Amino acid sequence: MTRTVPSAAEAQAPARAGLPRLALRRSLARLSVRPRSILILSVIPLLAIGFGIWGWTHDWVLGVDSAVYRAGALTLLHGQSLYDANTLDPEPGWALLPFTYPPTAALLFVPLAVVPTQVAWGFLTAVSLGAMALSIRIAIGALPSPASDGPRWWASPARSTIVFFLVFLGLEPVWRTIFLGQINLILMAMILLDMLVLGARGSRWGGVLVGVAAAIKLTPIVFLGHLFITGRRKDALRGLATFVLMQGLMFLVNPHDAWRYWTSTLPDTGRIGPVHWAGNQSLNALMNRATDLAPWASKAAMGIGLLLAIPALWLLIRFHRRGQALAALLVTAFWTLLISPISWTHHWVWVVPLIVLLVSRLPKTTPATAWKRWVGTGLVAFVFVSCVLLILPNGRNVELHWKVWQNVLGDAYILMPVVLGLALIFRWGLQRRARSRRAPEEATQYADATPGD
Repeated sequence: MTRTVPSAAEAQAPARAGLPRLALRRSLARLSVRPRSILILSVIPLLAIGFGIWGWTHDWVLGVDSAVYRAGALTLLHGQSLYDANTLDPEPGWALLPFTYPPTAALLFVPLAVVPTQVAWGFLTAVSLGAMALSIRIAIGALPSPASDGPRWWASPARSTIVFFLVFLGLEPVWRTIFLGQINLILMAMILLDMLVLGARGSRWGGVLVGVAAAIKLTPIVFLGHLFITGRRKDALRGLATFVLMQGLMFLVNPHDAWRYWTSTLPDTGRIGPVHWAGNQSLNALMNRATDLAPWASKAAMGIGLLLAIPALWLLIRFHRRGQALAALLVTAFWTLLISPISWTHHWVWVVPLIVLLVSRLPKTTPATAWKRWVGTGLVAFVFVSCVLLILPNGRNVELHWKVWQNVLGDAYILMPVVLGLALIFRWGLQRRARSRRAPEEATQYADATPGD
């Protein structure tokens, strides 16, 4: 399989040829002379910080998950265990949840321990919003340059970033990440920055941010496999080394928790939450809901995920060879969400660059086929804006008694990438069949037009 993929130099050549290089320094320089853009991009993060300070003075409940992050950092600093109990002593009464991240995450959460819980939520939200803006800008920079006669709004990356930033605040994975004080937007920005900017330029830091993201939350480690498959083996090894070194550091700093996490906490998915809850949008959840928690459901979900890896790998390689690095990366991201045992709805922030990609393709079509792309893009956006999962009955095992139509709606996040991927494969198959039919006709016409000897 690896022989079908070009070498690192060959693989990156076509991708660089047709794509604009995102110059972050140049983008920041242009932004600095646009007061309105700065105001729009900064006012919401500043409001989040102010809201956090106000919530602290009024004892509001802000950021359940960020409160757990902060408590994990304090627990580590106090020399207590992160995993011996289901809750942590520094947690407030309204956020009594277990710490489920690797101990390296607690180490990286230490800056949150400096400020009160609500203020920590405000600062984390501000960083998350900045990360979303960065992710949008990177996604736009990874697209082919717009045509000179294309839409004016799309030809301006700064204007497009601001428009997408404001619109995407209505996506359920985005606002839930912000509401909970989660780190999903930050992790996504780290991966996009590493794989589409630093690594794409041959930076010696390629792979490092992916390794750090995996040390915070294990699922990003799949992107190291993406790097290896696409020929960037040095980046993959560098990211793996970063991940291993950070885990080794925690074995030196806190050997008890490091050992406990890898031997007992990690395999215990029940510590994270009920796998069949509607908020879990993974194949594991789908199978457990559909089979009434059958003992073989999780294994069946893993088998389905491995089968889906075949078309996912085919799509990844195809996009990569065509120089579409963002599309290839999104294939890996959504396959990871499907196969992960737990993929809460706020983990699905990868819909942000996906919608950017889909919208960018809307002008590149004929009037006869334009409706297909508009409908497809609209349906993808609707799934994550409609909040359909909040409407359905959930909790207390209600999901196990859903009707068929409720299961379809309740698994909407899961079905979206599967349907989208199958539609792409089917479309390409039809195009290939049409080309194969045209080839004999064109050859016959050429032979008729050529005079004989």
